[in-house]
Amino acid sequence: MTQRRVAVAALCFALLFFLPSKTLQLGPFAQAAALGQAAAPGSAQLDALSGEYADPAEPDTAISFYVEDGKLIVESERMVPTLLTENSPTEFAVPQTKMTLKFTLDAAGHGSAVAASDDLEAVYKRTGDAVHHVFHDYQRTEAMIPMRDGIKLHTVILKPADITTPLPFLVQRTPYGVDGTNRASFFGGRPELARDGYIYVAQDIRGRYKSEGEFVMSRPQADHHDSKAIDESTDTYDTVDWLLKNVPGSNGRAGFVGTSYPGFLAMEAGIDPHPAVKAISPQAPMIDVWMGDDFFHNGAFRQGYGYDYVYGMESNKENAEDSYGKDKDGKPKDGFDYFLERGSFAEDVKKSGVKQPFPTWKLFLDHPSYDAVWTSRAVERHLDTVSVPTLSVSGYYDQEDMWGPQEEYKMLEPHDSKHENFLVLGPWRHGSWGSSSRHLGNLNYGESIGKEYRSQIESKFFSHYLKDDPGFDLEDTASFQTGSNTWKRYSQFPPKEAQPTSLHLVGDGLLSWSDAKEPAKTTYESDPANPVPYRHRPIQPTYSQGSQWFNWLTEDQRFVTDRKDVAVWKLPMLKKDLIVTGEVMADIFASTAGTDNDMVVKLIDQYPDNDPDPKLRGYQLMTNEEIFRGRYLESFEKPTPMRSGSVREYRYSLHDVDHVFKAGHTVMVEIQSTWFPLYDRNPQTFVPNIMTAKPEDYKPATITIYSDPDHDSNLQVPLMNACDHIECF
Repeated sequence: MTQRRVAVAALCFALLFFLPSKTLQLGPFAQAAALGQAAAPGSAQLDALSGEYADPAEPDTAISFYVEDGKLIVESERMVPTLLTENSPTEFAVPQTKMTLKFTLDAAGHGSAVAASDDLEAVYKRTGDAVHHVFHDYQRTEAMIPMRDGIKLHTVILKPADITTPLPFLVQRTPYGVDGTNRASFFGGRPELARDGYIYVAQDIRGRYKSEGEFVMSRPQADHHDSKAIDESTDTYDTVDWLLKNVPGSNGRAGFVGTSYPGFLAMEAGIDPHPAVKAISPQAPMIDVWMGDDFFHNGAFRQGYGYDYVYGMESNKENAEDSYGKDKDGKPKDGFDYFLERGSFAEDVKKSGVKQPFPTWKLFLDHPSYDAVWTSRAVERHLDTVSVPTLSVSGYYDQEDMWGPQEEYKMLEPHDSKHENFLVLGPWRHGSWGSSSRHLGNLNYGESIGKEYRSQIESKFFSHYLKDDPGFDLEDTASFQTGSNTWKRYSQFPPKEAQPTSLHLVGDGLLSWSDAKEPAKTTYESDPANPVPYRHRPIQPTYSQGSQWFNWLTEDQRFVTDRKDVAVWKLPMLKKDLIVTGEVMADIFASTAGTDNDMVVKLIDQYPDNDPDPKLRGYQLMTNEEIFRGRYLESFEKPTPMRSGSVREYRYSLHDVDHVFKAGHTVMVEIQSTWFPLYDRNPQTFVPNIMTAKPEDYKPATITIYSDPDHDSNLQVPLMNACDHIECF
């Protein structure tokens, strides 16, 4: 589910999000009147500071300064023109904030660079003349829109006063609060769509912020044959119906967009949709929080995230922030220690200080398996028709909802008779296609792939289906292929050229494209008392200031590779590029000395020690990864104990990828049985409910991976180019 705090890395974002929203909706001169004006320095002196400035590492996030009526104004592609207040000839304050902007002058007295006081390391250098952008005059109104059961939902409506032609509605429904929605936030969050011109509608869902009713996490699907039944789909229908009748100036069409929980809500707009709904873009939608999205993956419970997110959402009607407290030295406590000391999730709840478990915490405790509580929330079970054109967006490094959009596309594809089911894949973390950065963690893609997607695909998609504009030319799937760092377009995904090929885990820690010649076993001891961390420690609360949650899927895996409870296999160094495009499947044969087990499989691209980028020398980058809880090998609905020493087959998806393992790189596979506290520890002795496991239930167990003709442990890798030993190694 979406990041509730904006991580401000670029100066333009810093300015945008530190300015109070109640002033940002005003034009620059109205802002000046509202905020007050300091005496201006000489116009010639200000002119010397004018120009476009950009961080050399992020040239796509430039900001511009220019003079109007003797005042210095700042704007960017995302930031509406904003008046600055002079502190000195080279230092200016952003009104009603503690931030200042300090200019550096060259020998001629002209501005050469600028930096913000909150991030002095991000120095923006002058690149040319100031650039002016189009900013529509969005006027803000609010409404309480009645639903069919009488509950009213708080809604903000932005309508551009400078566009006189009829416009479609563009709607985002959210549990994260819409009070801050205004002209500035629309341009800040979705600049291309704001510039295209829509009647933008943002709505608090039931029970959140200013909306009436009860909030239910991932509200179950209702029977739409019952005219009185309500769910997120019916609330969407009623909202569109009200907008058409009460907001003049529309062209009678509506589109829905959203990321994460709002992505789930956008998907709901396509289930039994209102006739006016003509396009939806569910981006990282959490369509099944047990099977593969936020809270469980193949039965394994996301302990840290499940605790943190529910605390933040269900403490009150707005967002709350939790804390892991302090250690004995008064420093913020490491989440690894925090959850390890507590033990099971039942202990987390008991020691949380909350008198009664939050509703979703109670669901976790009472319904750890895939029963009707979770299947009733599974949106994919209702995706049996492409009712409206659908643009699904997925990140290869989405730490929260990688599964949802890929499954959504897959479920809709067999029903796509009109070719209106589209998919976009990119090396993004959760929602980072909204960024214009060229980087993700330590990775540099050489261009702003988010900006490319937004301008060339998302903008054209909505413009085509909501305004009849030409230009949307995506046939089916667009993917930014990592390794080659190029956009690819496919008529289907996986492309028909991709050939699933077995990559065998053979003896002596080797991978092979050929079957094992000799039977082999690889063993390690998994100890719940000493679990493998999923990211570098310390581990901060998920959405806390400085949290490293957002980029953990790109972390260098060398920090755990040498552990004795992590099994490793490698191919020889590649002599030519290896292109992998499609779904990677794990097919692992293993036994445990215990009666329950978790299987974590990771496919890794190891960079060479002489990589041109010093940060990436020897780097071990995950391309695919996933977990499976052994008790669910027979059935997700009814867990069963595993027989100690019995060889079992773990066959499950590691999700989609589009990646080039470059010549000089090494392909690796790692297997482990703990991944903490991303997932709760499996006691490795079968208990009816892991959520309530006792300390004595957690026991070490020896895990054995098999490679022989009857137990061929391998990864099914979709290759776009053939590979053999002579060519590749």
